[in-house]
Amino acid sequence: MPVPHNPQQINRFSMREEVYNTLLKWIMEGVLRPGEKILDKDLAERLGVSRTPVREALRRLEDKELIESAANRWTRVARISLKEPEKFYPIIWTLEELAVSECIDLLDDEDFHQMEAINRSINKATKNNDPVKASWADVEFHQVYIAKSANDYLISILRDLKIKFRRIEVCYFDGTKSSDESFMEHNQILGALRNSNLAETQHLIRTNWQNSLKRLQALDLDQDQKEDDES
Repeated sequence: MPVPHNPQQINRFSMREEVYNTLLKWIMEGVLRPGEKILDKDLAERLGVSRTPVREALRRLEDKELIESAANRWTRVARISLKEPEKFYPIIWTLEELAVSECIDLLDDEDFHQMEAINRSINKATKNNDPVKASWADVEFHQVYIAKSANDYLISILRDLKIKFRRIEVCYFDGTKSSDESFMEHNQILGALRNSNLAETQHLIRTNWQNSLKRLQALDLDQDQKEDDES
């Protein structure tokens, strides 16, 4: 498995949560790629823990449909099909439209400056072919107004959906996502937010996610995974 040879040792006082968060991070950042077969014994050795917290973490990840297994045969990182993002991207943009409707009058100059800085970092990371940083910054950009909604249920649902979004972006765009398009789309969202134009902001958020989905659909994910299985 292509996991770090010397990962940071797990703190035994928070072992279960740290093991879970570490494996989740590796899946989101493409260290463990879709279809990658994994062994709890190997993971436990790399993390310096027993197999019990690793198995517990894998069960939690399977509940989130990030891990799949066949009894007594194999455990692997869940594969991705184009059918997946076609289902959950519309949920993301619909919930983000709701989030911005709850906070558009609460955003201030500090929020706008933060979003501008994040947008510049997206552009820089993409040009440097760093899909992990680009994807994380993309999530942070949208998270500014999502968090401002102060709707804990909405924030929690979007957080789980963004896990799926991040691993798709990292694993399959591989740093080639159009920085110019994404950068311009975010700038347009910022402009509408500054003007407190709710209808325009919601339209631009939806367009941003629809364009992201179109860029994804231009890739052949299912063929990529078929080649991975054959290699």
